[in-house]
Amino acid sequence: MSSVSRVEDIFLAALQKGTPEDRAAYLEEACKDDPELRRRVERLLEAHPRAGSFLENPVVPPGETTDTCVLSGEPVGRVIAGRYKLLEEIGEGGMGTVWVAEQIEPVRRKVALKLIKAGMDSKAVLARFEAERQALALMDHPNIAKVLDGGVTEQGRPFFVMEYVKGVPLTEYCDDARLTVEERLRLFLPVCQAVQHAHQKGIVHRDLKPSNILVCLYDGKPVPKVIDFGLAKAMHQPLSERTLHTAHGVMLGTPLYMSPEQAELNNLDLDTRTDVYSLGVILYELLTGTTPLEKQRFKEVAWQEMLRLIKEESPPRPSTRLSSTATSPSIAAQRQMEPVKLSRRLRTEVFRRLDHRPPSRTTNHRRRGRNETVSSRVLS
Repeated sequence: MSSVSRVEDIFLAALQKGTPEDRAAYLEEACKDDPELRRRVERLLEAHPRAGSFLENPVVPPGETTDTCVLSGEPVGRVIAGRYKLLEEIGEGGMGTVWVAEQIEPVRRKVALKLIKAGMDSKAVLARFEAERQALALMDHPNIAKVLDGGVTEQGRPFFVMEYVKGVPLTEYCDDARLTVEERLRLFLPVCQAVQHAHQKGIVHRDLKPSNILVCLYDGKPVPKVIDFGLAKAMHQPLSERTLHTAHGVMLGTPLYMSPEQAELNNLDLDTRTDVYSLGVILYELLTGTTPLEKQRFKEVAWQEMLRLIKEESPPRPSTRLSSTATSPSIAAQRQMEPVKLSRRLRTEVFRRLDHRPPSRTTNHRRRGRNETVSSRVLS
């Protein structure tokens, strides 16, 4: 891989870190023993002051709306490709922005429009953007956001248009609605089926987490939708005609939800099992109110220690985690159960899905041979 590609890969990965401290820790590991590489990446970061966590950080300052400020240089009301009117920016990351837009013709409807930022049209960014668009285009499942259109702006910047999913993260919806354990499992099942569909299409998501599973209401019924295939990997055919590299040592994914093999940072041997592991982490959080590795602990440790925890530390059993937290009464109340009863129920749920070792390839072949689904692997 060329030095330019490596600089771009590390730069793009650094943009996904939520705080300057996280970015510094990441660069310390990714650029160790290569101060010139780090200087080149830092120069790119300095020229890109709005580095943030894509689709997670607030875009508009408190007290302001898109009517009072212009975001990322894109004016509200601008029409893209003659038929998509930008209404409100709802997400921003290192490579692009996501907007609620109004489709003007041939039908009028609200859509989500993802647009590459001006000046972010490097080969690596364009390849990743094309890969996400193609991954979504392969999908045809009611629980995966659909891609509707795509093209380039008058300025030559690629965009694509998706179904607008107006929802809230899966865990947030379940807690706000005070869903029981059974109701949470029923809502989680179509998520597993959606991921199974992606796997059957040869696509690994690689960044499954509650904020990438939005719950919206259709005719009064909650429907989960899997979104954001920006880190998707094709297992068979390439997703882009452009060369798509992932440099050794670049972390792809969200640490709290990633599998131990993702934390190896070589990205060479990742397959569907990494998504199954992430689904297990999400299910753990749905049932216990916390992730297997505590969020606060991740904030307090150095980069190398974070990777070690992901790779080596076995998660506590859900019942143990619940009984050891001071908030267990409120967590149980959100699930309409007494703490003791919830703890008893959790003793038989989830844990075996979070074994640190991925099942052997022989075992995986046996599973495929008997048509075992993602839902059965996570929920059984």
